[in-house]
Amino acid sequence: MAVNEHPRRTPLIAGNWKMNLDHLQAIAFVQKLAWNLKDAKHDVAAVEVAVFPPFTDLRSVQTLVSADKLPIVFGGQDVSAQDSGAFTGEISGAFLAQLECKYVLIGHSERRTLHAETDEIVSAKVTAALKHNLVPIICVGESAADLELHGPSAVPVAQLRAALAGVTNAADFVVAYEPVWAIGSGKAATPEQAEQVAAQLRLVLTETLGQDVADKTRILYGGSVKGSNIAGFMREPNVDGALVGGASLDIDEFSSIVRFQQQVGL
Repeated sequence: MAVNEHPRRTPLIAGNWKMNLDHLQAIAFVQKLAWNLKDAKHDVAAVEVAVFPPFTDLRSVQTLVSADKLPIVFGGQDVSAQDSGAFTGEISGAFLAQLECKYVLIGHSERRTLHAETDEIVSAKVTAALKHNLVPIICVGESAADLELHGPSAVPVAQLRAALAGVTNAADFVVAYEPVWAIGSGKAATPEQAEQVAAQLRLVLTETLGQDVADKTRILYGGSVKGSNIAGFMREPNVDGALVGGASLDIDEFSSIVRFQQQVGL
């Protein structure tokens, strides 16, 4: 067993497309990705693969995945804290559930910075996702200024504690550590840096929701992840996968990330 292969945690590789690919491009992408994985004899039980298309693509992706029984799951890039009503531009968790989304990203650094989402908003969205049986991927991370001022784990730990305010130990969720200073920079954190923060986040889960929850909850790393560096992260005992941004738009690159177990030493 590789060091990060906890018996109760299946690695998750999640591709966040952000505001890229229209619904026709999404169909072509998912088809090709599925072909790549099939050609590589991808073991769906060994590594879970998820994509997060724009909202306008979700119905097309759902139809394709369902009809062809593809070994790929999908989710929304955000969710409203509200179920319905006069909230122009918002997306209800009920809508995502109807489209058979499994996951939803919550608290992504771009939502926190560009849309001024607070810890309280993130917590409300986590509650809303769970209400509709969606698995929230709770994103936490620090900026370069935070890192210098508070150290490597203080901000992610505080964000996670706040996000878990309404969560019980019966909930199913994922945590994604995404250092803001690494996203899109081409300069990823080192595996040791990712492990240091992931270990602290798992300690928060233990203290907040108990050892069983901490043992089963997957913690992902996100920030300039590529096929050339994924193996290093996946060797760390508390890193259970990756939240991939730019590289998830390159089919060959994303496929190589998914196939991290084929790399030397894994």
